[in-house]
Amino acid sequence: MLQENTPCLIKNLLDHGFKVLLETNGSLDISAVDPRCARIVDIKLPGSGAAEKNNLKNIALLHERDELKFVIAGEKDYLAAKDLLKLIPQEKAGRIVINFSPVSSTLDPAELAAWILADRLLVRLNLQLHKCLWPGEMRGV
Repeated sequence: MLQENTPCLIKNLLDHGFKVLLETNGSLDISAVDPRCARIVDIKLPGSGAAEKNNLKNIALLHERDELKFVIAGEKDYLAAKDLLKLIPQEKAGRIVINFSPVSSTLDPAELAAWILADRLLVRLNLQLHKCLWPGEMRGV
């Protein structure tokens, strides 16, 4: 969660030459985050049970260095994510990195890859590496 002093900390790191990436669950407004910071916005889908908490206005605020992340539990989530891609302003489409990650215990990555290829989506298939490295364990999460 963004703390009151987070924007100042990010600005300070950026001013000192550090590359800063901030991952957020997408519920909070990202407009206060220094635009030099790469923002990775995790958009919650219906399968997460938290989709109603999304601040979809964040999508229009994205810069080319930012990313969107969708963790997909099944076909319903995939279709919802595909619909949400339409919210990306046309001038930014194809310039923002978009990650589709399958929920490891629910959706076979090959099935998600097949859907992406069939729909010719400009997204990355992103595996949750901690789930691959430590399946069924909390270590590394």
